[in-house]
Amino acid sequence: MRDLISRPRWTVVAGVSVLFTAACLWLLLADDHAGYRFLRRLYQDKEFLKLTLREWGILAPVIFMAIQALQVVISPVPGEATGFLGGYLFGVWLGFVYSTIGLTLGSVVAFGAGRWLGAHFVRKLVSKETWDRLGFIVEAEGAILCFIIYLIPGLPKDMVCYLFGISPMPVWVFALVSGLGRMPGTWILSAQGSQTAAGQYIHVVLVTAVAVAVALPLYYYRHRIVGWFEGRNGQGSGEGGA
Repeated sequence: MRDLISRPRWTVVAGVSVLFTAACLWLLLADDHAGYRFLRRLYQDKEFLKLTLREWGILAPVIFMAIQALQVVISPVPGEATGFLGGYLFGVWLGFVYSTIGLTLGSVVAFGAGRWLGAHFVRKLVSKETWDRLGFIVEAEGAILCFIIYLIPGLPKDMVCYLFGISPMPVWVFALVSGLGRMPGTWILSAQGSQTAAGQYIHVVLVTAVAVAVALPLYYYRHRIVGWFEGRNGQGSGEGGA
């Protein structure tokens, strides 16, 4: 599989990924896990995160994007509130842009780490359920599949970054398509945060209702949709080997 991957195209990305991951590990392990406790509080306590960002002043957008990236790389850290908080602090469009940049950066870092460290590492990292359900990704290279996975709610998008890292997909295709797939959900969270900050609670309810109406069928049929792509990938492999 690695013969399918052109090293010059991802060596820089993988190197940055390793450095970023090493920095994360240092932060988590230093000072008797104080860094880990700080991160968990950032992601779990919206008020603490809001105050922390405001303390950084003009650097707050940079710190926010780093937090968004980190939640992808260290996916067990809960981070559902950060997209909402981006809209709350920066407004709908700036919050959306900052979240998109941070999430895309984190996705590329996780992708690069998966590609650098290989299938053995990724299989240990992801859960057995995720590997059994989505492991076929490592033999796929379809941009449409990548887009659908990042669009559908309820799939482990952060872990999938590592799976795509050991697939034949070029890093630039992954960055573009996964970023596009995340955008609708990211914008909705940012809009909800912005409208909450403005006290427009009726708008929050309307946006949430529309989002649920669109997302619920996708969520309900998510396994069937992914299974359809898995079947197509299996048929393609069979035809190629015939």
